[in-house]
This record gives sequence, C-alpha cells and structure tokens, in this order.
Amino acid sequence: MKPKNLKKKIQRLEKHLQEVPKKLAKLKQRLQAAEAAKAAKAKKKAAAKSLKAGGAKKTGAANKPKKKLNLSPERRAQLAATMKARWAAKRAAEANAKGASGDNQHGARPGPPPPQNRPDGV
Repeated sequence: MKPKNLKKKIQRLEKHLQEVPKKLAKLKQRLQAAEAAKAAKAKKKAAAKSLKAGGAKKTGAANKPKKKLNLSPERRAQLAATMKARWAAKRAAEANAKGASGDNQHGARPGPPPPQNRPDGV
C-alpha cells in the first residue's frame, strides 16, 4: 500500500476513534436520562398510590373549587327530594340483597320509578 493511502487510512481511523467516545458518552447520557425518567415516574406513581390509599386530598390542578349551581329554591328542593328517594331506593335494594334467602321465589318489590324527563332539561 502506498504511504499516501496509509496516511489517509490512519487519519480516518483516528477521526473515527475520536467520534466513538463522543457517541458512547452520548448514549450513556441518554441511558442515564431514561433511567432517571423511569425512576421519577415510579416515584410519582407510588406517591399517587399512597395518596389514594391514605384518602388524602389531591394537589395541583385537580383541587379546583366546586362550581356553584344557580338554582331556584323550588328546583333545589325538587332535586333534594329526588336524590333522597334515590338514596332510599338504593339502601332498600342493598338491604333486600343482603336479606334475600337462597330460594329467591319472592323477588323484591321494585322501588319508585326513575324521575321522568322534564322540560327544563334536568
């Protein structure tokens, strides 16, 4: 091989050897960043799980104040009565389900019918 070609080959190899450590360092940095992101995600997930298990309040944007409904006193009373009836029916259904015997010949009586659609859209 001619000396000129050898010099070129050596230069290319030296350049390549200089680039390889840069690539290696870049890949190592990416790996560290990915591991850090994974650890942060796991930590965040564990914190959320412990908050959920502890029954603590959520923080941040999820802690919005409730929007107050602009209801007339009549409509508020009507909704309260409807909800009370619904809760009573739910309690009765749970009580019937617990107290029901193995032979279910006499089924539970149905509760009050669900509220009808009203013209005011509620």
